[in-house]
Amino acid sequence: MKFNKLGNTGMEISELSFGASSLGGVFHTIKESEAVEAVFAAVDGGINFIDVSPYYGHYKAETVLGKALKDIPRDKYYLSTKVGRYGKDGVNIWDYSAKRAVESVYESMDRLNIDHIDLINVHDIEFSDLSLVCHETLPALCELREKGIVGHVGITDLQPENLKWVIEHVAPGTVESVLCFCHYCLNDDLLTEYFDFFESRGIGIINASPLSMGLLSSRGVPDWHPAPKALVEACSRAAKFCEQKGYPIETLAVQYSLSSPHIASTLFSSANPANVRKNIEIAGKQADPELVREVKSIIGDQLRVRWKNS
Repeated sequence: MKFNKLGNTGMEISELSFGASSLGGVFHTIKESEAVEAVFAAVDGGINFIDVSPYYGHYKAETVLGKALKDIPRDKYYLSTKVGRYGKDGVNIWDYSAKRAVESVYESMDRLNIDHIDLINVHDIEFSDLSLVCHETLPALCELREKGIVGHVGITDLQPENLKWVIEHVAPGTVESVLCFCHYCLNDDLLTEYFDFFESRGIGIINASPLSMGLLSSRGVPDWHPAPKALVEACSRAAKFCEQKGYPIETLAVQYSLSSPHIASTLFSSANPANVRKNIEIAGKQADPELVREVKSIIGDQLRVRWKNS
């Protein structure tokens, strides 16, 4: 496993990292014992960065992850979680107030069976007033950083321009990392336009969802996916092409997302231990550049086609 520095945080994190959203049953029903084993498989395979959120499964992902973490030495991993987006009884809740952010940090530590969060993020900032994030949410988290409750502070969003806007409107050093998803994958490399901006400020870059939330999948896109029909169809054609070549598009997608030296780590999520081990094996090999070119050609005018977060 290769490790990269996350901006100026001092953390060196695995280039492939474990996203725990699947542990919340976000995509399909899970078996909890298997989900715990998936976490063990990730850490045993060299992954040292784990990302979660109270929103995933409406607290379930943190709870299940916490059951695994109590049996893993604390020096084996860095833990990232989030504030701002929650849920209860199947209802989505957004609250970016300073009071709720601080409460959420302590609640997450209880669920996760830890006494320190390495990286705390403001989750999906586009669902808040960005000015509120700058003037209330982030200052509350920075105060916790000064107290040593959390190690570092970051922000996450689907829209990279929102990440840039917030960074431009807070003091240097406030934001130490960004997490953006679905914008460095086979069908969309928009994040490349923001590399220079983030790096010039010493901000670490985390990429998520190398399969573009299931678009780049041989089994087909999930019904809930917000991508427009033309993009879904283009990715389906690309998946079939890869299948004919004997090179699953999932394999190519993960390898491609790991190919940029500007990205510290790419998150994938699975509650299946076998899938975790497979992704770790895939990460050890480089993407076939000719196949990448052919796949992008098939996606064609649907490259960088965007959708709204949900």
